[in-house]
This record gives sequence, C-alpha cells and structure tokens, in this order.
Amino acid sequence: MNTKEFLSRYQAGQRDFTNLNLMAANLKNMNLRGINLSGANLTKANLTRTNLSHSNLTNATLSGANLTETNFINANLTNANLSETNLSHAHLQGAILPSESGPTASEV
Repeated sequence: MNTKEFLSRYQAGQRDFTNLNLMAANLKNMNLRGINLSGANLTKANLTRTNLSHSNLTNATLSGANLTETNFINANLTNANLSETNLSHAHLQGAILPSESGPTASEV
C-alpha cells in the first residue's frame, strides 16, 4: 500500500494498519490520532509534527525516522525500535516507551 492509499483509508475511518510497510513515507504534519501501526515498518519515515496520540506502535520499526515535535501522548511504543531517531521536542506524556533500548521520557 502506498502513502496516498494509506491516507485515503485513514480518512475513510480505517484505523488498523498492523504490519503496514511505510518505509521512508512522508507523513509530516498528519493527524493520525488513535491509529494502530503495531508491527509497522516506518524506517526513515518523516513524522515531523505528526499527531500519533493514543496510537498503538507496539513492535513498530521507526529506526532513522524523523520524530521531531511528534505527538506521542498516551501512545503505546512497547518494543518499538527507536534507534537513530530524532525525538527533538517530541511530546511523550503518558507514552509507554521501549523498556530496554531507546530513550526514556526524561532523556528527551
């Protein structure tokens, strides 16, 4: 599924995008509140200022993604791969973050 089709389905009300491949997708400034991207591949995606509050990103791969100013409020990032991501000014209040690798809310 390409980015255009993904956004069209989201706007039509679909919220479950488990295991979707959005590698290098440009999702800057999108409102994706409440989406299920568990297991999704978002490697090197641009999610700058994207609203992912109340979303499920369990086991998602976000390595190399730009997450500057991304809204992760109350999002579930359990076991997500956040290696080499830019989390500058990301909003992480209430987010469930990866336990072993990756930053904690106090480190961002």
